[in-house]
Amino acid sequence: MAPATASAAVPPAPDRDRTAATAGHGTGVGVGTGLDRYHRQRLDWGSCATGPDDTVGRDLDEAGAQCADVTVPLDYADPGGRTITVAMSRLKATDTRRRIGAILLNNGGPGGTAVDSPPHIREAMKGVGARYDIVGFDPRFVGRSTPLDCGWPTAMFFRSPGPDRAGFDRQVAFQKDLADKCRATNASVLPHVTTRNTARDMDVIRGALGERRISYLGYSYGTYLGTVYSQMFPGRYDRMVLDGAIAPEDYGPRLMRTAVSENERALADWAGWAADHDATYHLGRTRAEVLAAVDRVAEAATRHPLTVGTGSDTFRVDETHIPLLLFTMLSDDTDETRADLGEVVSVLSEAARGNSTRLSAGFAEMLRYVLTDAGSPTGSVQTAILCGDRAAPRDPERYWRDIERSRAAHPLFGPMTENILPCAFWDRPREEPTQVRHDVPALIVAATGDPRTTYRSTLKLHGLLPSSKLITLVGANRHALYGEYGNACVDDQVNRYLATGELPATDWTCVKRTGRGRQG
Repeated sequence: MAPATASAAVPPAPDRDRTAATAGHGTGVGVGTGLDRYHRQRLDWGSCATGPDDTVGRDLDEAGAQCADVTVPLDYADPGGRTITVAMSRLKATDTRRRIGAILLNNGGPGGTAVDSPPHIREAMKGVGARYDIVGFDPRFVGRSTPLDCGWPTAMFFRSPGPDRAGFDRQVAFQKDLADKCRATNASVLPHVTTRNTARDMDVIRGALGERRISYLGYSYGTYLGTVYSQMFPGRYDRMVLDGAIAPEDYGPRLMRTAVSENERALADWAGWAADHDATYHLGRTRAEVLAAVDRVAEAATRHPLTVGTGSDTFRVDETHIPLLLFTMLSDDTDETRADLGEVVSVLSEAARGNSTRLSAGFAEMLRYVLTDAGSPTGSVQTAILCGDRAAPRDPERYWRDIERSRAAHPLFGPMTENILPCAFWDRPREEPTQVRHDVPALIVAATGDPRTTYRSTLKLHGLLPSSKLITLVGANRHALYGEYGNACVDDQVNRYLATGELPATDWTCVKRTGRGRQG
């Protein structure tokens, strides 16, 4: 697989100013640091469609968006050196008389794209959307930006180690091979695939857009990115919404370790739902019976791989995959997603009995993503960011001890979240993780049962930012709320803040079932 490429789209610097090594550590960045030419570059806005098969680009064009690439340094310590491009899309404000400014979007991941998001977010913003330039971007090496692909056989490194030491040893070899593939194809690029560099790119975007300050909406990992931007560039942001927020101390390669209990609770709640729909899924008439069916699937996959699907959509699923497939589908408690999980467990349950079942298009796509190289670029970039942001333990024995300790209390998800990962074999990050040293008057949004970025972590971030206000959705096992979950209380509070710039007087509580809310 070819390594990440680079391009040059700004005039060469007349001479190199080495003070750029401090880029992002104060509010003077962009003046006298060798970055002026990036902040002042002219963006060539045009059609988003890159060809007749580009459905995302065509949809953006039809929505009235335009796209452009912004050029940024690969290495901010060497702004006169190699450059890369970051892809952007923009829906311009139509209420120009009352225009507020630009709002930048990040959908999380890390490694998620947001170029496709402005039309959806404008709809979520309702009337206030017309007062913003809504800007989506694909962070460095993501999506339409300069690419990075390590040639992996999977899009996700997460695996369970299985029941014994032999399985764990196979995982050590597997994860090391993933790291080696990235080093072999992209060694010169990997040190620069970090959240702090993405935050620096965001500030270049702000400057290239001609904005003195920029607003921001981030989901999931995007809340960490937003927090990092606010700490590196205090005074350069306007309104900031952090949805599904995570405290900086909880973010890192092993971040899923903190969410095991929440995922067990979400699985139990789903099992209750599946029991109510036993006529469809045939997994049991009680929550306990459904959970027992899940256990039987996991046990069967331990004895031998399960063959699922038919024809060209036939896959072999083993004990390393079952916890991941379940875990992946627990971040949403809507009936639609619960039905998807019902199909997954039903198909796996049939496979455990030796029966083949035709797969839905969605389940087949998920299995291709996990079991083949179809999603390799996404997995490569996500891992590179996690490993580049924070060092992971390097001794395999530490992971093995953590796995063994987790088995009794958390037999399904514990070993997977404690398993070794490529970051154990990665080069150490060049920068230390970002610390919160500046208060930020952000609007933070979270559900009490969030199975990804836990409510406990959200409360930590809220405590680190005393001027922030928190919108809590009670009773939902859901990750990402604003404009996604259909809760009017949450959406109205966010839109009121985006319209006025004024945070609620106090924290606010919304309720899942009614959409109503209350202060305090």
